[in-house]
Amino acid sequence: MTTTEVPTVDQAVSRMAQLQARAVPGDGVAVFNGMYLTVTRLVRERLAEAWFADPVAMAELDGLFAARYLAAVDAADAGLRPPACWRPLFELRRHPGVHPLQFALAGMNAHIEHDLPLAVLDTCALLCIEPAQLSADYERINLLLAQVEAAVREELLPSPAELRVADPLLHVLGVWSIDRARDAAWASVLGLWELRAAPNVFEAVTAALSGSVGMVGRALLTPLNGAGRPPAGAGSRPMACERS
Repeated sequence: MTTTEVPTVDQAVSRMAQLQARAVPGDGVAVFNGMYLTVTRLVRERLAEAWFADPVAMAELDGLFAARYLAAVDAADAGLRPPACWRPLFELRRHPGVHPLQFALAGMNAHIEHDLPLAVLDTCALLCIEPAQLSADYERINLLLAQVEAAVREELLPSPAELRVADPLLHVLGVWSIDRARDAAWASVLGLWELRAAPNVFEAVTAALSGSVGMVGRALLTPLNGAGRPPAGAGSRPMACERS
């Protein structure tokens, strides 16, 4: 469990908006933060619409989920090393050879494949429920994540006319799939749930998970030899699914 205070959904939105307001151009963490802010705003809207089967549990999950990302931000701001799963994004956040879409997907990789399963387990422990009781709403969260991920790809990926079959950006982006990430995250939930009575094994497995997710993140952030940045002004339009 993260040591960062667990925010409410409104507090998470406010904190991410503050981070975005002070972001500097070319910061890869800000690319992910903007995308995650969109997701969290959508979750807040769906909670107000009673879209989830268990809105109380989903509000808790959203806060616990956000707290893990914000803990990584706080660690980096304090000059400390973020968890292994987040380390590549924070280390390479200003590399000129990394395309903005790489930053967005690397952040999603860390947050979905590592933070999400642990946040689900934190929620189960807090509410004294089992993962199966969250599975339906987990799928609903996945719909929102997929919606925003598709919008990010459309916003940031160069047009087909600008890409070649052998373009290194396409090769790097082929490393990661949101569908596989969501399936892997739920498999981690089920596996770690069975290990909860063996804390030493649980900690070893979660540490290994963080490290392996970080390895994928580093692959996603492979620099493209200075070709990573889009032309000035590219990628600046708002995502179609974002609402203020």
